[in-house]
Amino acid sequence: MSTIGTLDGPVTAQAVRRAFVDFFAGHGHHHEASGSLIPHDPTLLFTVAGMVPFKPYFVGEQPAPWPRAVTVQKCVRAGGKHNDLDEVGRTSRHLTFFEMLGNFSFGDYFKSEACAFAWEFVTTHLGLDPDRLWITVHVSDDEAEAIWRDEVGVPAERIQRLDEDNYWRMADTGPCGPCSEIFWDKGPEFGDDGGPAHGDDERFIEIWNLVFMQFEQHADGSMTPLPAPSIDTGAGLERILSVLDGVESVWETDEFRRLLGRIAELSGVAHGDAERTDVSQRILADHARSSTFLISDGVFPSNEDRGYVLRRIIRRAVRHAWLLGVEEPIMPELVDAVVAIMGADYPELERNHGFVRDVLDREERRFRETLRTGSAILDHALDGLDAGAALAGDVAFKLHDTYGFPLELTEEITAERGIAVDLDGFRAAMADQQSRARAARKDAGGAASTGDLRSVLEEHGPTEFVGRDVDEATATVLYVDDEVVVLDRTPFYAESGGQIGDTGVLASDTGTLRVLDTTLALDGLHQHRVEAVDGEVTVGQEVRAAIDAERRSAIRRNHTGTHLLHSALRRVLGDHVKQQGSHVGPDRLRFDFSHFEALTAEQVAAVEDLANADILANPSCNHFETTKDEAEAAGAIAFFGDKYGDTVRVLQAGPHSTELCGGTHVAALGDIGPLKIVAEGSIGSNIRRIEAVTGTAPIDRLRDAEAALAEAAEMVGVPVDDVVDGIRRRLADAKALRRELDDLRRQAALGRAGELAATADDGVVVARVDDIDRDGLRGLAMAIRDHDGVRAAILGAAPDGGGAALVSAVSSDSGLDAGALLADAAKTIGGGGRPNPDVTMVGGKAPEGLDEALEQARSAARAG
Repeated sequence: MSTIGTLDGPVTAQAVRRAFVDFFAGHGHHHEASGSLIPHDPTLLFTVAGMVPFKPYFVGEQPAPWPRAVTVQKCVRAGGKHNDLDEVGRTSRHLTFFEMLGNFSFGDYFKSEACAFAWEFVTTHLGLDPDRLWITVHVSDDEAEAIWRDEVGVPAERIQRLDEDNYWRMADTGPCGPCSEIFWDKGPEFGDDGGPAHGDDERFIEIWNLVFMQFEQHADGSMTPLPAPSIDTGAGLERILSVLDGVESVWETDEFRRLLGRIAELSGVAHGDAERTDVSQRILADHARSSTFLISDGVFPSNEDRGYVLRRIIRRAVRHAWLLGVEEPIMPELVDAVVAIMGADYPELERNHGFVRDVLDREERRFRETLRTGSAILDHALDGLDAGAALAGDVAFKLHDTYGFPLELTEEITAERGIAVDLDGFRAAMADQQSRARAARKDAGGAASTGDLRSVLEEHGPTEFVGRDVDEATATVLYVDDEVVVLDRTPFYAESGGQIGDTGVLASDTGTLRVLDTTLALDGLHQHRVEAVDGEVTVGQEVRAAIDAERRSAIRRNHTGTHLLHSALRRVLGDHVKQQGSHVGPDRLRFDFSHFEALTAEQVAAVEDLANADILANPSCNHFETTKDEAEAAGAIAFFGDKYGDTVRVLQAGPHSTELCGGTHVAALGDIGPLKIVAEGSIGSNIRRIEAVTGTAPIDRLRDAEAALAEAAEMVGVPVDDVVDGIRRRLADAKALRRELDDLRRQAALGRAGELAATADDGVVVARVDDIDRDGLRGLAMAIRDHDGVRAAILGAAPDGGGAALVSAVSSDSGLDAGALLADAAKTIGGGGRPNPDVTMVGGKAPEGLDEALEQARSAARAG
């Protein structure tokens, strides 16, 4: 019996990973590194099982490059169908991030070898007691039961049959088959005996699952044998470790012990003190692992799809840190701990360490502000509600809409107090807000009904697009109404992939139509939105279809320019940059991409320089059709969410950009002309937008800038080369003149001090003063106050800069408080200030209230 892969020394996650891989590699399996947590399968948010990266091999989309393989696959189950998020921390085994040990056969070995491999590794190499192991098989699988009993040697009484729990299907149709599981008996202290089929779930835990893919499920319910039956096995690393350690939960295994120890240090709360704090610490430990791995694999916190799930994980972790009394950001510290613990086996964590740390630091700091505000409002709303009551839906919606407090978090907090959330009320409040905000939208469908166009598509098939090669073509009219024309073939590009539709002309012997836009009405069917120029065009006629060629050329330049921008952004900022959207028109291009902070001026310049260097080199563009598999093998970048058929178009735009794209492009990069970035900014959480121009547009902008510069130079009376220094001198002169003018005004106002002091009524002067700034107003009030017989000076003004100002100055023996005199007056002018008993000045935004405010201050002085 082989000793390869035997577990020697202490039981650690690292040792079990190594033993598993070594054992199966020693039996001819190719060791494949873990795939990304972002799957190629568009039906999944995350990689949820070890077989996900191999799905194309199992379903026959691609030939497997090896007959058998072994992996330790990182997995996340949070969101969508596979969601363990709410159970994490409260049970002994649920996790959002976990590792799946797997061995796979792609039409090579089958049931006998798979069962033998599993049993040998579990009993001999992990050293588990065979007398505490149980086997389950599907009720129909006599073959598997016989293999376990007669070939492996498992006693018949320790083999049980299960129904649906031991049958695996990839989907309603496709590969399927029975499966067999290995269970560990934790012992009588954990529940009733009877094996996995009849005993207690807490006593018998599954540690290994062998899926026998041997049938093809058809839509009519029938099944046929697969030509090459395959094996997909999965064993949860964390569960196996808990069994090997003889502990009750995954939280007591070696890597979790280290991580929980670090959380105890950072929180000042020892693990084991109380169940409530233990739950929070376990949630922090799990979520630190899942968020670290997800961000390292390219997921960004956002408000959509997997980014939203990641954001929810992070926010849930931060809230539990908050409950533990942690007031400073903790997630960056936990990233450090995860990398220290797991980085040796997952080197991508060490490569992306700083990046992951920065993303989590920013996300946590932002959410802590939301948490602080939202928690206070929610606590106030829950005061007085008893267990069993419900939080009003409009309150939950206000928290969500106004304060950014997630509904899931509100539900979690209320559930901890035994209080529900009125979800119907929440949805009603959201619908009401959407109804109020909904603006009338232009009907994009035109006069053509979907039924009409469907009939055209079914009768004639999709439109033949010939516009990659020609700008003008002869075509036959298949459908026409007042707004829409459909042709059998067309040079007009229909809006898709960010590129806007073509415009131009359709002309027949009897009429001419101007094409305003081209869109896809149905899959593959181009509809030309038109307006009549003269005459009429009818179904069955031949038309000359001609695009606006100059406009299309500008669009081509901008579209290929977006590809160069994407490449340059990835080279400057990192591979985490991914396209999130684009708009390609004739006048400019817009490119949205994932990134977590504003670009510096130096980064913008570097992106421009890289793109323009490729343009100046002027390599030819290669735009061709191929299979999706060949495109990916050539390194073409595809994007999750984009739908691609078996045949795809690939654009190779120079040496640095290869992407899937069905748009129209230049023949060589030099055709783009200069590329200039004109704007960069945020359009959402971790989403940035760049706008740029190409072709003659940068030249036009340069001419406009030169004209503006020449005009500015002429205005300040200097040569163009000296315009900056000239403007600085003029600004300095203007500033000096302004100071001089202010001084003159102040002196003139102070000259009025005696005149105003003479108007004192019972020692109080109240006056409105024009043409004076705030400092001058303050100085004048103090000068009036210093005259004999004046107890208080109260002045008001509407300074040139806008708004209103009030000042009160009182003598030391007046018995008055300058701040109290202006308390009510300040409200009247819509402002306030810091009260001072000797001199108080307040500002406001309502100069129209000055006269009333001065009278209020006069009354206050008399009352004092």
